[in-house]
Amino acid sequence: MNNKKNPDQKPEMSSSSSSSSSPKKQTLFISSLIILWYTSNIGVLLLNKFLLSNYGFKFPIFLTMCHMSACAILSYLSIVFLKLVPLQHLKSRSQFMKVATLSIVFCASVVGGNVSLRYLPVSFNQAVGATTPFFTALFAYLMTFKREAWYGALVPVVTGVVIASGGEPGFHWFGFIMCISATAARAFKSVLQGILLSSEGEKLNSMNLMLYMSPIAVIALLPVTIVMEQDVMSVTLSLARQHKYMWVLLLVNSVMAYSANLLNFLVTKHTSALTLQVLGNAKGAVAVVISILLFRNPVTVMGIGGYSITVLGVVAYGETKRRFR
Repeated sequence: MNNKKNPDQKPEMSSSSSSSSSPKKQTLFISSLIILWYTSNIGVLLLNKFLLSNYGFKFPIFLTMCHMSACAILSYLSIVFLKLVPLQHLKSRSQFMKVATLSIVFCASVVGGNVSLRYLPVSFNQAVGATTPFFTALFAYLMTFKREAWYGALVPVVTGVVIASGGEPGFHWFGFIMCISATAARAFKSVLQGILLSSEGEKLNSMNLMLYMSPIAVIALLPVTIVMEQDVMSVTLSLARQHKYMWVLLLVNSVMAYSANLLNFLVTKHTSALTLQVLGNAKGAVAVVISILLFRNPVTVMGIGGYSITVLGVVAYGETKRRFR
């Protein structure tokens, strides 16, 4: 009787094996998400720079409209057909107006960022973009009158950009102003979103928010493109005849813009907002290194030092904020 096999033994071993492999699969999945997120974010940034500065495609507003069109179409497919997240409906005209306001501010941030890439190297663009927490804290204070104890930690963030600006060989005033404006608009949008969509009945996850914001952005950008970039179609067609991969680059660039938003949502969902912030700081540094190697833009020790101070300031701010809370 002792030699008889226990019928429960095999399932127990199988269960033990599956439970040990499950964390490994989860780690592999999250690691893959992060790598794809890095690839899409850095890829769209570098492609924007390549198209706008090195390729002769000098239409940042039209490029933004292409991004928003891809986001509108792919968001609809992802939510309605692939059902990545449940579809959330807009429940009132008031909610629609709030989403429309966010869409316009978001448009301004993307257009400003794309315009700045025509005049500034990616490395300096990222240095200025790292000041987003400063503008977020500033707008949160101005709009909610809520004073926080950790604002002093933002001093190095601004100081670093000031130092980097002084040591940037390719500094351009108009590009700098557009980059600062884009960074401020991005921060303003995040604060505005928290205020406008704060009630439980109006909250939208980032995927559904993108679904509704993107078509509004396309409609808003279309007349601006027609007025400010009148020769966009003729020049684009001319470039397409000279470079057979022109349309492929535009398509890939637009799809990657959507992928960056999708993966941003998925990484946050499977990790945390704090992890996303830490990864975002590292992503900026990676983008700087890759852009310098790819575009060969000159950098100085002063510029590198300033950017390093900014990144360390952002990390310190995040840690101080977390401890106070």
